[in-house]
Amino acid sequence: MKIFLVAGEASGDLHASRLIESLRKQDEGCEIRFIGGDLMAVKAGRDPELHYSNLNVMGFSEVIRNLGKIFRNLRLAKDMIRRFRPDVLILVDFPGFNLRLAKFASRLGIRVDYYISPKLWAWKEWRIKTVKKYVDRMYSILPFEPDFYRKRGYDRCVYVGNPSVEEIAYAMGHISPLRHFKERQGIDDDRPIIALVPGSRRGEIRNNLPLMIEAAKRYPDFQYVVAAAPSIPEKFYREVARDPGLKVAFGATPTLVKYSRAALVTSGTATLETALVGTPQVVCYRANGKKWSYKIMEKLLKVKYVSLPNLIVGNAVVPELLVNRCTVPHICRELSPLLQPSPKRDWQLNGYRMMTRKLGTHNAPEYAAELILAD
Repeated sequence: MKIFLVAGEASGDLHASRLIESLRKQDEGCEIRFIGGDLMAVKAGRDPELHYSNLNVMGFSEVIRNLGKIFRNLRLAKDMIRRFRPDVLILVDFPGFNLRLAKFASRLGIRVDYYISPKLWAWKEWRIKTVKKYVDRMYSILPFEPDFYRKRGYDRCVYVGNPSVEEIAYAMGHISPLRHFKERQGIDDDRPIIALVPGSRRGEIRNNLPLMIEAAKRYPDFQYVVAAAPSIPEKFYREVARDPGLKVAFGATPTLVKYSRAALVTSGTATLETALVGTPQVVCYRANGKKWSYKIMEKLLKVKYVSLPNLIVGNAVVPELLVNRCTVPHICRELSPLLQPSPKRDWQLNGYRMMTRKLGTHNAPEYAAELILAD
């Protein structure tokens, strides 16, 4: 089978790499091409046709500034698909780019499968028209998504399990001792750690990391360490932080989070991973900080919560500080009780256990690969 995959960011690269591994295991002769990152390259045994770092833009103003680049990349991707003519195009999240490719490929008669649904239940629900028209099957990694789609007339969404469950279980099963972790990361401070997880996009890091650092500095009995995204150079973190003593950990986010008393986490997949590790967290998402932008977000969002632990459980398991509500005093108010034994800390940990039960034990990439190859 000829397969073309498209992942547009770091989390997609990780999940798609595991899917490629499962596809290869079940069909050794499958021919794979992809747009993605270094992890996918390892599993596919070849370089990407286009690296996701060339695709990743965030926020309205950044999109406007990069429109020419976005359209050039779309043309490149379409040309790659047209020349390769895969049996199936597998899209991984990243809807602004990928749904355009779904329409293009479908019109060429290429089957389109989607692994990791766009978050249409949160906003831009109108995109479901495109999904219904051009996506042959959706492989969901959140247990409530099939019901969302079914209620809107799309019955080809299957929950295959959540890949983070197995990824975090594997990471925790192979975790290095604290002493070795600190040695490798150059951490010679014995104070307990507050993990700062500011996202994988430059815009997210610019908006959130300075606030996280300012909040963490209010706890002198703790040290703070930044969980770095693999595609972002250390120099960028230091320029944004303006903190000469900044400690940055690369390639070790689950380990860092596990060995932290608590974490400040930018909303996204990292909130789910932090919950699966079992470390209490405060969800921080700062944009331009204007009160009106929060009001706009409230109107656009179709859900009560934005962080995955809360969405899965259906309750406020973790505190969410969004846009203008993401301030240093608010962060500290939520963080303080998580750094010591407290009812709030116990509430989160109990919520994490409920979330894990709801996610189940499916091996998501293996199940998805089985369904992809069966068609």
